[in-house]
Amino acid sequence: MVVANIVQAVNMGLRQELARDKSVVVLGEDVALNGGVFRATDGLQKEFGPERVIDTPLAELGIVGASIGMAVNGLRPVAEIQFSGFMYAAFDQILSHAARIRMRSRGRYTCPMVVRTPYGGGIRALELHCESGESIFSHIPGIKMVIPSNPYDTKGLLAASIRDPDPVIFYEPMRIYRAIKQEIPDEEYFVPLGKANVVQEGDDLTLVAWGAMLKTCAEAVEKLNNKHSVELIDLRTIKPYDSETLIASVKKTGRCVIAHEAVRTSGFAAELIAAINEKALLSLEAPVARVTSPDVPYPLAKLENYFMPDANRILKGIEKVMGF
Repeated sequence: MVVANIVQAVNMGLRQELARDKSVVVLGEDVALNGGVFRATDGLQKEFGPERVIDTPLAELGIVGASIGMAVNGLRPVAEIQFSGFMYAAFDQILSHAARIRMRSRGRYTCPMVVRTPYGGGIRALELHCESGESIFSHIPGIKMVIPSNPYDTKGLLAASIRDPDPVIFYEPMRIYRAIKQEIPDEEYFVPLGKANVVQEGDDLTLVAWGAMLKTCAEAVEKLNNKHSVELIDLRTIKPYDSETLIASVKKTGRCVIAHEAVRTSGFAAELIAAINEKALLSLEAPVARVTSPDVPYPLAKLENYFMPDANRILKGIEKVMGF
């Protein structure tokens, strides 16, 4: 066992899969010589060589397009996009090609690739560095969407994503890249995609989050000081998401709050609320509440704290639902 943060867990997961499978390659801007902008790929080129850990030009469309070509020809590329807001430059390749290869070829080809990228706010970065576009990518049939919230899950979910036969978008919460440390096994393991984690059991209310927002929700629950019994769920995988765990929890508690960093309209909370209404409506004691960012572009640094949900806003959401 080693004690590691999320950045180190990414590095461990990549190293594990590079050593296990010679078809795995890592590519992206500055991932080789410099070890990536956050040093998540530090040391990998020295260990595995320049043919498997590859520096690319500054061209997201090219990085993803090249990865698709590698994937359909037998490799398992792991592409890094330096910040999630830069992924939109490669959206056509993701939507029109990576997501459709299996269907278009009637199963003759698959596209086993992972696109890793830091996402979310909280680091006072520039424009297009703090996007939370998970609902955009989850809307695309053929794409899987994974967002870990802690180091243990990061290594295990990354391994599962690399081994998956279809393309996976892997969002890494950069606000907590180095904020959480956990013991992680040295040996090989993986966390299955599509399985949520019940972080804390409760009876009064279901609180759902993913990525960095899970830490914020845990802080809100701690501030409650046992006033309400909250069941905290880490969704882990946005697509496919674990509807069974979500619905079972809501049927038990009768109340639900969903928190995410993305803006409100068409955020993934809306999809979860639709599922709850379809499968657990008669169990609800109150309307499901969303705690989200407002429907404006991500602001510059001085307004960041007003934009992102914090523990106090989540507490207000909980009290609104409990007081209905």
